[in-house]
Order: sequence, then C-alpha cells, then structure tokens
Amino acid sequence: MQDFYQYLTEDKNTHLEHLEDDILNNGVRGGKNAINFLYSLKDMLQGRSRGKFNVTVKWDGKPAVFAGTNPDNGKFFVGTKSIFNEVPKINYTDADIQANHGHAGGLVDKLKTSLKYFKSLGIPGVWQGDLLYTSDDLKTANVGGDDCVIFTPNTITYAVAVDSVVGKTIQRSKIGVVWHTSYSGKSMESLSAKFGVNAQALTKSRNVWSTDATFKDTSGNVTFTAAEAAKFQGVLNMSAGSLKKAGPYLNQMQKITHKEAPSSILKIFLNSYIRGGEKIQNTKKVTDFFEKYYVARLDKKIKSVKSDAAKKRWKQIKKHGVLEYNKYKRDLYFVIASYISLQTAKTMVLQKLNRAENIGTFIKTSNGYRVTAPEGFVAIDRIGKALKLVDRLEFSRANFTANSKDWK
Repeated sequence: MQDFYQYLTEDKNTHLEHLEDDILNNGVRGGKNAINFLYSLKDMLQGRSRGKFNVTVKWDGKPAVFAGTNPDNGKFFVGTKSIFNEVPKINYTDADIQANHGHAGGLVDKLKTSLKYFKSLGIPGVWQGDLLYTSDDLKTANVGGDDCVIFTPNTITYAVAVDSVVGKTIQRSKIGVVWHTSYSGKSMESLSAKFGVNAQALTKSRNVWSTDATFKDTSGNVTFTAAEAAKFQGVLNMSAGSLKKAGPYLNQMQKITHKEAPSSILKIFLNSYIRGGEKIQNTKKVTDFFEKYYVARLDKKIKSVKSDAAKKRWKQIKKHGVLEYNKYKRDLYFVIASYISLQTAKTMVLQKLNRAENIGTFIKTSNGYRVTAPEGFVAIDRIGKALKLVDRLEFSRANFTANSKDWK
C-alpha cells in the first residue's frame, strides 16, 4: 500500500476521518487510498493479510485522557487534549488538576482518579485512551435477562455479566480505560502519534481495568465466505470505475477554494442525509437533489443579507455555482456513485466485524435497552495512518438525536 495522506486533521492526531469521506477531502488520491484500505480489510477477512495492517475497536468512551511521562522533565502526568494547547495544561498533582480544570467538576474527579491509579501501570512514553468509568459510574441492571454491571461513558451503554471474570474484575476496580494511541518524542512539543498499543505490556493493577482497542474475534466466524469476497470485490470494482470517471471533477474540486461552491458544499449535503437518518442510495436521485439543495442554500443566503451589494455578490456566487454544477454534472454523478460504493463496501466489513463476541453494547431508551453495534472500528495501515469505519446511520445519528424523547 502506498503512503497515505495525513487523515488526522485536528490537534495532534485526535480526530479521524470517515473512510468514505476521503474521496471528498482528498479527491482522486483520497478515493484510491480508501479503496486500498478496503482491499487490505478484504485480505484480513479472508485470512491472508499481507504486511502490518490492524483493526481496532472504537469504544464510546469519554473523556479522552492522556497519561505518561513528560519527556521534558521526567515527571508522570495526566491530562486531556489541552496538553497540546499553546499554553499546555499538564497535571502532575491534584492541585494542578484543580487549577487547570476546576471549572468542570466531573472532569476534575476523573482526572484525579486517573492520576492516582495510572502511575502504577508503568506506561511507556505517553498513551492516549478513553475513560470508560470510575467506580461511582458502575451500576447493575438486568439486560436481556442477565444481571450485568453496566457503565455509560457517552452514548453507548456497556454491559458485562456480573458473575463473569471480566464483570468481577470491573466491579473490583476503581477506574476503567481503553488505550488506543501511543506518543513518543524528545519533548512534549515534538510528540508524534502511533495508533495501536498493547495493554498487556502494562503492569497489572487491581484498581485499573485497562484494555486496548485491538480487535479480537472471539466468535471465530468473522471471515468472508468465497461468495461474500466475490461480492465485495464487485463493489470495489464499481467504486474504482466510478472514481476513474469522476477524476476530472475531483481534480477540479481540489482547486476550488470558495466555501460556497458546489464542490465545497457536497460533503455538508451528504452529511445531511445522516442527520436525517436516511441511507444514501440511488445516485441519480441524490445528484439531482443536490442541485435543489444547493440552490435553496444560496437563495436563503441571498434573502438573509440586507445590502444591494451583498445580494448582488451572492447572486453571482449562485450563478457561478449553478454553472459549475451543470458543467460537471456527469462527473459529479460518478463522485457520488463512488462515494456510495465505498459506503456499501464499508458496511459489508462492519457487518462482519460486528459479529465478534465482545462486551455487550446497548442504547438505553425509555423502554429499557436496545442492542446496538459498537461505535465502530479504526483501520490502521503499516505506517500508522488510520481511517474510521462507523455505521453512521446507527451511531452518528444516535448522537445527533440524543435529545429525542425516545432516548435517555
């Protein structure tokens, strides 16, 4: 696999892009990279992975926590993403945590617990993870007929049978965390990230339930059959064919900088389907609807401005945008077709990965608990670059609609 573009666009490797969005973010190159990732996933699911290619589970933890030794002074610390601020908030003592995060009471308590118990783990360098619980977050409930210990760090509720080995370990612990990224460097400013860690390398502690995000198939059935592999290959072929035909417009998209040009709005438009809980399908219908969406967006902007000069300027923007749409409509059709094919292939992978037997994942509703898939997965290439695989209609929409009366 070729070297991948830097997908991590916020802070220091604290944000991941969706696999299918890479065609929108990086054009032809992004589309080829996404297809290469999918080929590696296909090899992995056929049991013939070549080279180093990993998949990790995206846990729905909160908040993100950093812990380890500051290379500048050799002191152990904990912190949040704010360790990368222009004025870093690095916590060596409870007093530091109070001074840096005193405005957020719940966070203060969790960081103090982290500082107290993570030091004994012997973390090499600096690690990043997601907090799952502290002991006061643990509850018991009957889930699917089983008595379980449960914790809900964010949107998803995790449930483990109380009488299982893992359940007993969790109930004895003071804090739970899933680690996923390591950092190394000669100074805090020069830290570089690498996805994937091995929690087994840490010192065992009764007080910390510490795991890593490495995908583990305990079911033995997360593999493609010959028919599934052939179908998957067909979808990849369709995506590659559409990508080739979309090339001229994709190359043009990378040169257009106006934030209200159709090429700049396409990602927002496609994400609106997810917010509405609607599957993106029927390429022609989506392409035609994009024109109506774009025109309505610009009409709204024209109506909102007051001066004649501003209205004239936005009318010109709309005119040029509609001209761009009409000029590249055929190419746009194939951009969307390739995007849909990438989503389809990703969904086929997720359906397999979700069959692995892991800790139970549920959404709490007004009527009890509804089974849900994990938040998603992260595919990591041989040089440590990563893309996320998420069922956006299941998980992302759950976040968008968290205030719905059906959700708690």
